[in-house]
Amino acid sequence: MSTKSLSINPASGADSTQAQEPAVKSFSSSSSNLNNVEVDEVEEFDLDDYKYDYHTGNPAVYVGTYHKYNCGSIFGMWFDLTTFADYDEFCAVCRFLHRDEDDPELMCQDYENYPEEWYSEDIMSEDIFDLIQEFAELDEDEREAYEAFLDVKCDSHISVDDFRDAYQGEWDSEEDFARYIVEECGMLDNVPESLKDYFDFERYADDLFRWDYDYQDGHVFCC
Repeated sequence: MSTKSLSINPASGADSTQAQEPAVKSFSSSSSNLNNVEVDEVEEFDLDDYKYDYHTGNPAVYVGTYHKYNCGSIFGMWFDLTTFADYDEFCAVCRFLHRDEDDPELMCQDYENYPEEWYSEDIMSEDIFDLIQEFAELDEDEREAYEAFLDVKCDSHISVDDFRDAYQGEWDSEEDFARYIVEECGMLDNVPESLKDYFDFERYADDLFRWDYDYQDGHVFCC
């Protein structure tokens, strides 16, 4: 069952801060991604420190629980994922929010401003959390290019460093990039001007993008 259709609007202010706070309880989590997180006691947190402001454009996720959802409630909170020191803190704050449940099974009901490939109803893994924090440091143009790179590689676990190593910029076409390579490498420097117009840039581009480069949504990447 996809919960993306819930469309929980972060601008609406619908989150746990307007609900009565439940009593603090101790529990152990059974969630697969929380097995290595110590949860003997629920720490105290100021939830306002982690609340998402949609004006920032930061990666965010709305976290409820499966139990509440099955009972007809989408009680939860939009979290700004850049406000957490690490994955353990993120999990601890989510548990603190839902401390009225002995063993909350966390449910990510909506998300904003990070690649769709990283979204799951189940609480995200630590690897994905770390990738999202790296992604948050990119500017708008870099984020667009990074998402194109994910599409090219069909791999959701690509680091920002790997992306930057592969990225060759934005180009109008494959042929446009091929012209740049020819000029940058001086491939026609010793060719008489009268013969340069006979160089087949389209065919050269075909060869480049068959073996050495990928082109996606106007962005070029090394293979």
